[in-house]
Amino acid sequence: MKILIVEDDRTIAGLIAEALRQQQYTVEVAHDAQGALNYLEAGAIDLLILDLGLPKVDGITLCRTIRQNNYNLPILILTARDTSLDKVIGLDAGADDYVVKPFDLAELLARVRALLRRRQTTYSPCLNWEKLTLCLDTAEVRYNGQVLHLTPKEYAILAVLLRNGSRVLTRTQILDQAWSFDETPGEETVKVHLRSLRHKLKAAGAPPHLIETVHGFGYRLNPNVKSAI
Repeated sequence: MKILIVEDDRTIAGLIAEALRQQQYTVEVAHDAQGALNYLEAGAIDLLILDLGLPKVDGITLCRTIRQNNYNLPILILTARDTSLDKVIGLDAGADDYVVKPFDLAELLARVRALLRRRQTTYSPCLNWEKLTLCLDTAEVRYNGQVLHLTPKEYAILAVLLRNGSRVLTRTQILDQAWSFDETPGEETVKVHLRSLRHKLKAAGAPPHLIETVHGFGYRLNPNVKSAI
């Protein structure tokens, strides 16, 4: 899951980002409204953590803009003002929840998990293809009932492929969705992780071409292997 933090205080943003990464989330950080919109336009953001005290364009205005542009993702606002009016204004602007500064990181992480679970009720909590199942709430991957022990990046790549089904993705597109902006691996890194992922799938009994290479284009889940969805 990819989370975008919009916070102009770089120290606070760094602390939140590190805590989320330790929970195996992919994290992006923007320090103003325009930076946040740039990330949203690029797509693949699952949750937004938004500080209200942003420079130039404040968090409430940004929240309204996000909703007016029909971005359907949970928004958790951070506010330094613990008053009912400020909370009501934030929620009316389109936020889903709020945390008051100074906040406890454990509480923030719990609210993030709750919002992501709520988001998943709209969708299936598990992604499926053939006999392959990836459960988002437990981060567990199985093939034909057998648990696969994946690295965080193998898991992230597989989740990206499952979300896109038979759509062909380039290495750059996989990098954009499975890595955060401040990570700068080369495209060859995707190839290395895919090789390891395929090896683990094959060891669990998956067809050798479950993840298909479309030469000259990229990768996808093989549409000739029956989907379980």
